[in-house]
Amino acid sequence: IEYEKIDDCYSMEMFQNDDETLLAYLNDKVIDSKKSPYDHAICDSDVEMSFAKKFEKDPRVKVYVKLPNWFKIDTPVGKYNVDWALVMQKDGQDKLYFVIETKGTEAINELRPTEEAKIKCAKKHFEAITSDVVFKAPVSKAEKFMLSI
Repeated sequence: IEYEKIDDCYSMEMFQNDDETLLAYLNDKVIDSKKSPYDHAICDSDVEMSFAKKFEKDPRVKVYVKLPNWFKIDTPVGKYNVDWALVMQKDGQDKLYFVIETKGTEAINELRPTEEAKIKCAKKHFEAITSDVVFKAPVSKAEKFMLSI
Protein backbone atom coordinates (compact mmCIF):
# COMPACT_ATOMS: atom_id res chain seq x y z
CA ILE A 1 0.00 0.00 0.00
CA GLU A 2 1.26 3.45 -0.89
CA TYR A 3 0.16 6.54 1.02
CA GLU A 4 0.35 9.95 -0.62
CA LYS A 5 -0.49 13.18 1.18
CA ILE A 6 -2.97 15.38 -0.69
CA ASP A 7 -3.72 18.61 1.17
CA ASP A 8 -4.71 17.51 4.68
CA CYS A 9 -5.66 13.96 3.67
CA TYR A 10 -3.87 10.84 2.52
CA SER A 11 -4.61 8.86 -0.59
CA MET A 12 -4.08 5.10 -0.32
CA GLU A 13 -3.36 2.81 -3.29
CA MET A 14 -2.21 -0.75 -3.76
CA PHE A 15 0.92 -1.39 -5.83
CA GLN A 16 -0.05 -3.14 -9.04
CA ASN A 17 2.82 -5.43 -10.11
CA ASP A 18 5.17 -2.49 -10.47
CA ASP A 19 8.39 -3.71 -8.92
CA GLU A 20 10.31 -0.56 -9.87
CA THR A 21 7.80 1.70 -8.12
CA LEU A 22 7.73 -0.57 -5.09
CA LEU A 23 11.53 -0.67 -4.81
CA ALA A 24 11.81 3.09 -5.19
CA TYR A 25 9.07 3.60 -2.62
CA LEU A 26 10.76 1.34 -0.09
CA ASN A 27 14.22 2.75 -0.61
CA ASP A 28 15.56 5.36 -2.99
CA LYS A 29 19.03 3.78 -2.80
CA VAL A 30 18.50 1.02 -5.35
CA ILE A 31 20.67 0.16 -8.35
CA ASP A 32 20.22 -2.35 -11.14
CA SER A 33 22.57 -5.28 -10.66
CA LYS A 34 24.17 -7.73 -13.05
CA LYS A 35 26.66 -9.19 -10.54
CA SER A 36 24.36 -9.82 -7.62
CA PRO A 37 22.05 -12.83 -7.23
CA TYR A 38 19.22 -10.28 -7.37
CA ASP A 39 18.08 -7.88 -10.09
CA HIS A 40 18.70 -4.92 -7.80
CA ALA A 41 21.04 -4.02 -4.97
CA ILE A 42 19.12 -2.26 -2.21
CA CYS A 43 21.44 -0.13 -0.09
CA ASP A 44 21.01 1.54 3.28
CA SER A 45 23.16 4.62 2.66
CA ASP A 46 25.02 6.69 0.08
CA VAL A 47 28.25 4.99 1.19
CA GLU A 48 26.72 1.59 0.41
CA MET A 49 25.48 2.91 -2.95
CA SER A 50 29.02 3.88 -3.91
CA PHE A 51 30.22 0.38 -3.02
CA ALA A 52 27.49 -1.34 -5.06
CA LYS A 53 28.26 0.87 -8.08
CA LYS A 54 31.98 0.13 -7.77
CA PHE A 55 31.32 -3.62 -7.47
CA GLU A 56 29.17 -3.49 -10.63
CA LYS A 57 31.89 -1.71 -12.65
CA ASP A 58 35.00 -3.58 -11.47
CA PRO A 59 35.76 -6.56 -13.77
CA ARG A 60 37.57 -8.35 -10.92
CA VAL A 61 34.31 -8.63 -8.96
CA LYS A 62 32.59 -11.87 -9.94
CA VAL A 63 29.59 -11.70 -7.60
CA TYR A 64 28.53 -9.56 -4.65
CA VAL A 65 25.58 -9.39 -2.31
CA LYS A 66 24.22 -6.96 0.25
CA LEU A 67 23.66 -9.45 3.03
CA PRO A 68 20.19 -9.66 4.58
CA ASN A 69 19.50 -8.50 8.13
CA TRP A 70 19.19 -12.09 9.34
CA PHE A 71 22.84 -12.85 8.45
CA LYS A 72 24.55 -12.21 11.76
CA ILE A 73 27.75 -13.10 13.54
CA ASP A 74 27.46 -13.90 17.24
CA THR A 75 29.79 -11.77 19.36
CA PRO A 76 30.09 -11.40 23.14
CA VAL A 77 28.53 -7.92 22.83
CA GLY A 78 25.59 -8.96 20.64
CA LYS A 79 24.75 -10.11 17.13
CA TYR A 80 26.51 -8.30 14.32
CA ASN A 81 25.14 -7.91 10.78
CA VAL A 82 27.67 -8.09 7.96
CA ASP A 83 27.02 -5.52 5.19
CA TRP A 84 28.54 -7.17 2.10
CA ALA A 85 30.06 -10.35 0.78
CA LEU A 86 31.82 -10.53 -2.56
CA VAL A 87 33.94 -12.85 -4.61
CA MET A 88 36.74 -11.05 -6.37
CA GLN A 89 39.56 -12.30 -8.53
CA LYS A 90 43.03 -11.58 -7.16
CA ASP A 91 46.27 -13.01 -8.55
CA GLY A 92 44.28 -15.32 -10.83
CA GLN A 93 42.24 -16.83 -7.99
CA ASP A 94 38.77 -16.13 -6.64
CA LYS A 95 38.85 -14.72 -3.11
CA LEU A 96 35.92 -14.31 -0.71
CA TYR A 97 35.66 -10.96 1.06
CA PHE A 98 33.35 -9.86 3.82
CA VAL A 99 33.13 -6.10 4.06
CA ILE A 100 31.63 -5.15 7.37
CA GLU A 101 30.40 -1.71 8.30
CA THR A 102 30.67 0.47 5.27
CA LYS A 103 30.67 3.71 7.22
CA GLY A 104 31.40 7.35 6.58
CA THR A 105 34.66 6.95 8.52
CA GLU A 106 37.47 4.45 8.80
CA ALA A 107 38.44 5.65 12.28
CA ILE A 108 37.09 2.83 14.41
CA ASN A 109 37.30 4.98 17.55
CA GLU A 110 34.77 7.40 16.02
CA LEU A 111 32.08 4.71 16.00
CA ARG A 112 29.71 4.02 18.86
CA PRO A 113 31.45 1.86 21.50
CA THR A 114 29.16 -1.11 20.83
CA GLU A 115 29.85 -0.96 17.07
CA GLU A 116 33.58 -0.72 17.71
CA ALA A 117 33.44 -3.75 20.01
CA LYS A 118 31.39 -5.78 17.50
CA ILE A 119 33.86 -4.99 14.69
CA LYS A 120 36.80 -6.07 16.84
CA CYS A 121 34.98 -9.28 17.78
CA ALA A 122 34.06 -9.98 14.14
CA LYS A 123 37.72 -9.61 13.13
CA LYS A 124 38.68 -12.21 15.75
CA HIS A 125 35.79 -14.40 14.57
CA PHE A 126 37.06 -14.54 10.98
CA GLU A 127 40.67 -15.02 12.08
CA ALA A 128 39.61 -18.00 14.20
CA ILE A 129 37.44 -19.79 11.64
CA THR A 130 39.49 -19.43 8.44
CA SER A 131 42.32 -17.69 6.69
CA ASP A 132 40.48 -17.91 3.36
CA VAL A 133 38.10 -15.02 4.11
CA VAL A 134 39.25 -11.41 4.07
CA PHE A 135 37.52 -9.10 6.54
CA LYS A 136 37.66 -5.31 6.17
CA ALA A 137 36.04 -2.88 8.60
CA PRO A 138 35.18 -0.12 8.90
CA VAL A 139 35.48 0.94 5.28
CA SER A 140 34.34 4.32 3.97
CA LYS A 141 35.53 4.69 0.38
CA ALA A 142 34.82 2.11 -2.30
CA GLU A 143 37.81 3.21 -4.40
CA LYS A 144 40.21 2.88 -1.47
CA PHE A 145 38.83 -0.55 -0.58
CA MET A 146 39.17 -1.82 -4.15
CA LEU A 147 42.78 -0.58 -4.33
CA SER A 148 43.66 -2.19 -1.00
CA ILE A 149 42.79 -5.71 -2.12
